[in-house]
Amino acid sequence: MAVYFISGIDTDAGKSIATGIIARTLQTKGVRVITQKFIQTGCQGISEDILKHREIMGIPPQDVDRDGTTCPYVMTYPASPHLAAEIDHVSIDTEVIHQATGRLLERYDTVLLEGAGGLYVPVTRSYLTIDYIQEHAYPLILVASSKLGSINHTLMSLELCRLRGIRVSHVVYNDFPADSEWIKNDSITIIRAYLERHFPECRLLELPVIRNNAWETASLDIL
Repeated sequence: MAVYFISGIDTDAGKSIATGIIARTLQTKGVRVITQKFIQTGCQGISEDILKHREIMGIPPQDVDRDGTTCPYVMTYPASPHLAAEIDHVSIDTEVIHQATGRLLERYDTVLLEGAGGLYVPVTRSYLTIDYIQEHAYPLILVASSKLGSINHTLMSLELCRLRGIRVSHVVYNDFPADSEWIKNDSITIIRAYLERHFPECRLLELPVIRNNAWETASLDIL
């Protein structure tokens, strides 16, 4: 185990919750795990997604959070990274992110690298998130949701991974918002059938709705 990239089928698919719960589950198995945020927008100081991970993991912010290692780029404007960087007059160098991941691997067994939005979110005007995943050959954990339209978004994301030769190690189906059992059950059935045809080694995991921040009640075991 080393680095997993965690992306969503779109914004607000539940990446941060899934990332934190995967980390918490690995902790219980004795794995030295840390989470990292690819790029954070709409925030100042420590990445708000990193803080959510730590809350779920049941640990305080770490020194690698406070010194920016777990999220080298934090922009204030809530927009796609390329636009937020332009507004804040920041030049994003993905090698800075990669080097930060390398420093984390010197201290931890596993790094869970959470993206920003979906696979085609622009990092710069000429470089997409999926380019970074492909460049570094990271196994991908794709987070889907039970929202209407998630079948389309999930299958399109998986098709992109097929075209790019990206290994999808897990798909996490997030039950939230749990509007319809019919939609949820049918969506899982369709996604599972697709994975069996095109990603037979990929595991499909289900994340139940978590009430009142009861993180200890949930588990996502990627081992």
